[in-house]
Amino acid sequence: MEAKAFCPAHITGFFTAHLEDPHQDLENLGSMGAGFSIKQGVTTRVKIDTKNNQQSHFSISTKGHQSDKTDVSEYVLNEFLKLGDFSDKFFDIEHEILIPVGYGLGSSSAVALSLSYALDQALNTKLDKIRIGQIAHNAEVNCKTGLGDVLASYHGGFEIRVKPGAPGIGSVEKIITDKIVIMMICFSPISTNKFIKERLSQINGLGGKMVNRLLESKNYEHFQDMSLEFAKYVDVMTPRMQKLVDELSQKNIKCGIALFGETVFSMIPKGKENDVLEILQKYPEGLIIKSELDNQGARVLFN
Repeated sequence: MEAKAFCPAHITGFFTAHLEDPHQDLENLGSMGAGFSIKQGVTTRVKIDTKNNQQSHFSISTKGHQSDKTDVSEYVLNEFLKLGDFSDKFFDIEHEILIPVGYGLGSSSAVALSLSYALDQALNTKLDKIRIGQIAHNAEVNCKTGLGDVLASYHGGFEIRVKPGAPGIGSVEKIITDKIVIMMICFSPISTNKFIKERLSQINGLGGKMVNRLLESKNYEHFQDMSLEFAKYVDVMTPRMQKLVDELSQKNIKCGIALFGETVFSMIPKGKENDVLEILQKYPEGLIIKSELDNQGARVLFN
């Protein structure tokens, strides 16, 4: 039994965290905010064989960019193991991560959601898509690796998360744009968990207002302005990021900040990418990514 699934990377430009629930249900926790999914992401392959002499009942390996933890993957696998008697099975899980980890590109949610889809397919558990998404969301919230990326990358596209929570509980409003290209540069990682803990009240004050403002304009240039305002307000701007933002601004190029990472992105009309590239290439220490919106969201791959 074998299956493959893909989940796009997701970048959040601003958000407001919802970490309180009277029933403490993970599905109800999450975030409101806005962001977008890109063509690059995580492809997960699951191969299930009969267990032989292996000490463990699973192995998790990674190709491409490396993740230092497997707790999100283990959480998702354990949720599926509750759905039947798989004690005689060995799960060989391989994540191919084509985005840097820890830079605000939602790698852990892409790992969780692609694994959830692949396991459902490989085990033939025939879960409702919403349930598949909820397992991944719960893994992220439980492991404190993210809040709203699963809901966003489940739907794909450029979205406003208008209600917090897992798929089926949280909801998004998609923003339709003309053909745009996304250019970004990743400098260094930032711990999401540490940031959310230390800056929560500050984050929530501004993030909630921004959701309402973007719902009115539904404009990607406006979104980038707000992302920049948000990043400055919660004090994530490093001198290097500020220098780059200033250079882009001098050329009338809008940009935003990926939360949470030392990553600057620019959503631009098709044909303008070389203007941005010229500036980004002045920073050889950064990893440059060029992409487009992924409007499909997470899915099983049948090839």
